[in-house]
Amino acid sequence: MANFKLHAPFPPAGDQPQAIRKLKEGLRKGMHHQTLLGVTGSGKTFTMANVIAGFDKPTLVLAHNKTLAAQLAQEYREFFPENAVHYFVSYYDYYQPEAYIAHSDTYIEKEAMINAEIDRLRHAATQALLTRKDVIIVASVSAIYGLGSPAEYEKVHLKISVGGAGSRAELIRKLVGIYFERTNADLSPGQLRAVGNSLEFVPVNEHVMYRVSFDGETIAHIDQLDPVSRAKVAEPESVFVFPARHFVTSEEERARALEDIKLELEEQLARFKREEKPLEAERLKRRTLHDIALIRELGYTNGIENYSRHFDGRKPGQPPFTLLSYFPHAKDGSPDFLTVIDESHVTVPQIGGMYAGDRSRKDNLVEYGFRLPSARDNRPLTFEEFEERIGQVVYTSATPGAYEQAHAEQVVEQIIRPTGLVDPELTVRPVVETGNYPGQIADFVHEAEQTITRGGRALATTLTKQMTEDLSAFLRARGLKAEYLHSDVKTIDRIDILTNFRKGAFDILVGVNLLREGLDLPEVELVGILDADKEGFLRSETSLIQTIGRAARNVSGRVLLYADVMTGSLERAISETNRRRALQLAYNKKHGITPRTIKKEIRDIAASMRSEHQKTIDELLILDALAYKDDPKAFIKRKREEMSEAVERLDFETAALIRDEIYKLEGTGPKKKSRARKALSGI
Repeated sequence: MANFKLHAPFPPAGDQPQAIRKLKEGLRKGMHHQTLLGVTGSGKTFTMANVIAGFDKPTLVLAHNKTLAAQLAQEYREFFPENAVHYFVSYYDYYQPEAYIAHSDTYIEKEAMINAEIDRLRHAATQALLTRKDVIIVASVSAIYGLGSPAEYEKVHLKISVGGAGSRAELIRKLVGIYFERTNADLSPGQLRAVGNSLEFVPVNEHVMYRVSFDGETIAHIDQLDPVSRAKVAEPESVFVFPARHFVTSEEERARALEDIKLELEEQLARFKREEKPLEAERLKRRTLHDIALIRELGYTNGIENYSRHFDGRKPGQPPFTLLSYFPHAKDGSPDFLTVIDESHVTVPQIGGMYAGDRSRKDNLVEYGFRLPSARDNRPLTFEEFEERIGQVVYTSATPGAYEQAHAEQVVEQIIRPTGLVDPELTVRPVVETGNYPGQIADFVHEAEQTITRGGRALATTLTKQMTEDLSAFLRARGLKAEYLHSDVKTIDRIDILTNFRKGAFDILVGVNLLREGLDLPEVELVGILDADKEGFLRSETSLIQTIGRAARNVSGRVLLYADVMTGSLERAISETNRRRALQLAYNKKHGITPRTIKKEIRDIAASMRSEHQKTIDELLILDALAYKDDPKAFIKRKREEMSEAVERLDFETAALIRDEIYKLEGTGPKKKSRARKALSGI
């Protein structure tokens, strides 16, 4: 029987049937590299869903950023509702890596803020790979970073069964042994608590609570509960529980690793002595001995990942275990899964660039005595190692890069869209104000106003972050509803902005590189590319074609290219767009097709990335918005009083919610920028 069950709301159309057929044939023939050259809006994801269902093996879908990965995960869940579709990205909301800048003698401590919900999703992904065959993992380049041995991770999981032998105390010891934490407060994923003659715990991979009841030395009953209402959901006969961390080490392995770290420390200190570097030697000795003491006593130290090679038992230079290690392999060790690299023209170079940047930073830390040489082995895979660890691969892009073009054994074009939509009409206009022409900004504003009047929405791309903020402020000053996106906007905030844009909460979206968002916005009628003649990465042939594609999902889509000089990239982008447009128009005429705008349901793909705590705060902000607007100072004062009252009655959970609501409103606390202020300003 097939593992994957595709729920297709419509049959393949346009170029999709021939693309699906050719890609499936290529996989059957054993082609390792294939490229799907699919224009924007041609349904590349639906095509690949059909290919995945036909190939019927676990699949890794790689995307170049978290936002695009979240969007793809949602789409694949709709196509495969009966199968396991998971989301695997970096669990850091904020990450400042450890570094040393030699010329200014500046040491930068590692800082990180972990998103507990994304951590839960990562565990769900790896556990699905170890227990099921019908798995699709949509991941960012976090997939090539160290994760811990899958063999050790799988080896120490627990099976708790009704009728099984064991006392409550014994089960507590076992759960603590796989890194669960004891608590007397409300349970979070990876925590447990004793209640009477029962034990309650929340696994790290799902939003459920389990209560295990005992009759002496026997497990008498298992209840699955809703973690909020505590209502009984099910009465399973058995439950599999995986470790609360991906990095799992036995006591024996930990002792061996600490001895190896000591030995490496002695070798490096001897080297520093030979090179007459007493400062570096003293610095390294104090740091490493301190870490060893903490690991021995607590099992953890900040920066423990820098010793991962010793805990994994790897040799110097040997690549780390990664998400790819959790995918199935054939008996000969070769990868036995499908890899899909989405937007490959961006994702492939990104994968290739990860190792060099990490190695440069680690070399500095090692040479100046901040870390042992083995810290270099806590690293991403090199591109060559990545190639060795992936299965048959399909690259998907509207503009395949040089690597895909050189390696592809087959390039399949998907130019004709199922909707009959054609590539947008292009118009080139001057940048500079001349005569009666007002210049690119005023012209774009005029065109955007006309588009909005007709019920459409507009995008504008600029070259700098400052210009995105300035332009969006300028548009708002003119009474237009506008927001901006750039790399400083946090992941979940970016998704919220895109969702609100589609919903019509505002009409104009301004960005530096709107391609990185993986935009799928059929409501957009107008795209303005400012300074289109400034040759460079953001105005290369690839970037221009991709940006032009943002208007290809709407029957009224058109693009304004502002340029005083026709660069080579501009000429090639315009030529390729016109070639595709001609093919599409001819196909429509031949088959009597009338183009229609894509209809796509608006879903909040950020919902799965928010913690319950954050969702509650967002709800409070909505409920309290009007009261805050009437008198901000009085409202904050009253909230502080409520927080103090909650602390006095020992209701710390409520106090924390009120505290974080105040942080949001004031723009203080851990999150410096307050979206709440921006949202409330429009009331």
